[in-house]
Amino acid sequence: MGIKGKLRTKIAASAFLAKWATFALGWFDREVTAVMAGVSAHKDGSSSSDGRRARLVRNTHRIEKGLIHRVRRSVFGMDYLPTLITDFEILSANVGGCNLPEASLVWSRDVLAEYFSGAGSDPKIDSFRVRYERATATWGPPEDKRPYLRNLEAPAPVSYNNFLALCQRRRSVRWFLDKPVSRDLLDKALMAARQSPSACNRQPFFFWVADDRALAAKLGSIPGGTAGFAHNFPCVIALVGDLSAYSGAHDRHVIYIDGSLAAMSFSLALETLGLSSCIINWPDHSELEDAIRAQLPLKIWQRVVFLIAVGYPDPAGKVPFSEKKSIEILRRYNLE
Repeated sequence: MGIKGKLRTKIAASAFLAKWATFALGWFDREVTAVMAGVSAHKDGSSSSDGRRARLVRNTHRIEKGLIHRVRRSVFGMDYLPTLITDFEILSANVGGCNLPEASLVWSRDVLAEYFSGAGSDPKIDSFRVRYERATATWGPPEDKRPYLRNLEAPAPVSYNNFLALCQRRRSVRWFLDKPVSRDLLDKALMAARQSPSACNRQPFFFWVADDRALAAKLGSIPGGTAGFAHNFPCVIALVGDLSAYSGAHDRHVIYIDGSLAAMSFSLALETLGLSSCIINWPDHSELEDAIRAQLPLKIWQRVVFLIAVGYPDPAGKVPFSEKKSIEILRRYNLE
């Protein structure tokens, strides 16, 4: 082991030296800045803040989890119900007349209706019930966006063999036809992506679609590994994580986890629609971040997770075989 290797080993063995080294090297400067800005945006009191909607979604989901307990308590969630009611009031202030509520607000309204219907009269929540009823006075009856029982008697709509075949069909495609991508098909694939699991249902991401060929070429040429074929991308999507969905640094990695879950569903859905994709690695280099921000007006707390090239696959374009790990290497049982 050389001098540099010995130095790295020594630094890695000491939490103090590791902190000093990362501070000196500035490895995580951009992440730290984005996380702090996201926390600030999350706690922003303005009605237009992304953080307020994220709080509403998270706290509504927490109420949902209480509602599905086998033995439901009549009163629960008092540590977050006050915040939920306040956020609900502010975000629903403009609902009424010709203004239709956003889907998340309708869901929150229905979950709260279920909560209050089973809570009875209790001094702890009576004031919140009054505020809720006042906020929804012009809305009409609840819909069907409350906890429900799945129909498990019906067989799964897709067999395992068909699903496995779809997974095997999906490859990282780098050669596309010179043909505009249908926005209708993209929206259909995104409808599948939005069904992906997400911590507390916050869905801390969005898909920034560049289907202008010039912009797609610019974006596609930014990350490494696209030289020689980025020019033929008809559409490039930036999957953007939103750190304003969180109140602290402990959740800073969830944008990558939840965003990747959605991207996988998106990529599989594309294959069913005659489209293909290539998920492009996005290493954390300052020059790449500067370059992408020069093209897209991202907020400081919004970070690119990765780019996705999308298009109609060229039948004459080959794809790598890319052998995967064997099942024996891939999985472990218990304490193996």
